[in-house]
Amino acid sequence: MHPTDKAARVAGAWYLSMVLTGPFTLLYIPAKLIVRGDAAATASRILDHQTMFLLGVAADLVGSIIFVGAALALYRLLEGVSRTRAAQMVAAVVVSAAIMCVNTLPNIAALSLFRGGEFLAALDKPQREALGMLFIRLHGQGNVVNEIFWGLWLLPLGLLVFRSGFLPRFIGVWLVINGVAYIALFIGLFAPEYSSVAFRSAQPALFGELALMLWLLIKGAGGNIATVSTRLPDPTGS
Repeated sequence: MHPTDKAARVAGAWYLSMVLTGPFTLLYIPAKLIVRGDAAATASRILDHQTMFLLGVAADLVGSIIFVGAALALYRLLEGVSRTRAAQMVAAVVVSAAIMCVNTLPNIAALSLFRGGEFLAALDKPQREALGMLFIRLHGQGNVVNEIFWGLWLLPLGLLVFRSGFLPRFIGVWLVINGVAYIALFIGLFAPEYSSVAFRSAQPALFGELALMLWLLIKGAGGNIATVSTRLPDPTGS
């Protein structure tokens, strides 16, 4: 197997690994444990399923590591196209991964409040539940903030894919649109009532990453190894 084709499949495997954590923390756990507008019901569900909730915290931490690994694998694959763009991609991912790690703290704080304890004796149960719900909301808003970086890293990645010569250009365009769509979802921080509508509207664009992942896993470098072999790193880094 050609080294570039191998690098493409390794990058695809890292990308696929993100599927194991992202949907679990972003979709499954909120749907199962969080009752919108009802702090008492949310506290009850989380206390009844503490293991699941803590697995969500662990999945966020593991997911941040996988995200960085995927970015480094893609850097190795695409640095010959433009080291500057590849470095921009990795930088955005590192910031996003850091936000993901810090954003686990509100969930840990919420669980501590729901559990109670001697140091929380000054607060009655409804107060603790309300504060815990506030931290759950803060975690959600942290994800909204992170959507900016989920979008920003896709912009240089899309340009790299478009210029690579061994990956389909339409996927590069799709990734750029995907990135813009993620950034646009930041509206949820200013107008939460429109966040669901914005997410549904952006759904078609958000499959750009899936398209790249499947292409890397199934096609690798797309068979255009000759193009890759004759490509030299851009000395200007542009």
